[in-house]
Amino acid sequence: MSKIVLEHIDKFYGDNHVLRDINLTIEDGDFMTLLGPSGCGKTTTLRVISGLEKAQHGTMTMDDRTIIDADKAFFEAPSKRGLNLVFQSYALWPHMTVFENVAFGLKIKKMKKEEIEETVMKALKTMRIEEYRGRYPNELSGGQQQRVAIARAIASSPRLLLLDEPLSNLDARLRIDMRAELKRLHRETGTTIIYVTHDQVEALTMSTKIALFKEGEISQIATPLELYTNPIDLQAADFIGNPRINFIEAKGRFDGEDLHVVSAFGEFVFTKDRLKLDEEIPQGKEFDCVLGLRPEMVDIYTEDPHHKNTVEATVYANQPAGSETLVTLTVGGTEFLAIQTGLVEYDMNQKVFVVLHPGRMNVYNKKTGRLIKFAKTKHKAGVDD
Repeated sequence: MSKIVLEHIDKFYGDNHVLRDINLTIEDGDFMTLLGPSGCGKTTTLRVISGLEKAQHGTMTMDDRTIIDADKAFFEAPSKRGLNLVFQSYALWPHMTVFENVAFGLKIKKMKKEEIEETVMKALKTMRIEEYRGRYPNELSGGQQQRVAIARAIASSPRLLLLDEPLSNLDARLRIDMRAELKRLHRETGTTIIYVTHDQVEALTMSTKIALFKEGEISQIATPLELYTNPIDLQAADFIGNPRINFIEAKGRFDGEDLHVVSAFGEFVFTKDRLKLDEEIPQGKEFDCVLGLRPEMVDIYTEDPHHKNTVEATVYANQPAGSETLVTLTVGGTEFLAIQTGLVEYDMNQKVFVVLHPGRMNVYNKKTGRLIKFAKTKHKAGVDD
């Protein structure tokens, strides 16, 4: 068991307040990713959890056992926390073979030789590198070295595995391979994993939950699907998604039951069950808002499909990219991006018809930046939304 609870964690470097009232619960067996741009506090949070950094305020428990109580100056030693840490650099001993690198920590624990052999080979097989047991690090590729570093970390069966941007030094193809291996490792071992990255693709594809960081604070904690579908504010929405989300300027009015939103696409009416209005929304008065529309949620037709949410648009640019085509469109002077699966050719200034899906849109209060209308996370083919 390794449930971790951080409460009111504050961390300063001099006058620099790098972690601001961090509250985070990581359930046993979670693959929790700490996601955000450089300098947002995600690595510092990982280091506080590991014991490499000391918070100035707050507490941390692991399975209800106090690990940190900063106000009482209590910090359990890293060696007693039952965790292993894998850094961005592989940190392998160059004069040791793969087997010796993985066995190093086990020898310090004075395990029997037969146990070490069995444990090391199990870890190497889990990471699919058992055939490299006799090689030295300089005889391995970057991806193979990273597998050795992870094998070393899991050999001692830690309750908690901390990974600090472990794939950032790998090329694109190796990163894809290693994402698959890490996801498989998590499912096979059930180990609680805390993973730090600035790469949203890594976060979305591997995690069970994501904590999105912004300037030393956690702005949102959600599953990958919920985070992608309903980013909590405009900054989160702009960060998540590639290509980035379309932001469409609009006017909103809440009549007490429904939210009416008017933009270049026309008027959409959103029912109260999908709304979370903040105190800045005046009832019966017009206010500025922003529609959030993912590029993949725009359907393009060359002939009028006679759908109720059809809008005539003009092709501004067409960018075939192999497995998909990026199409820049304009409606009434408003420019937005759509994605089409496969290679599709459109002429510049060609007239097309786009079908929009209001149920999949987000609406943000422009003044506060906060999400006020949630998108649906599940859709059935052929169902009008």
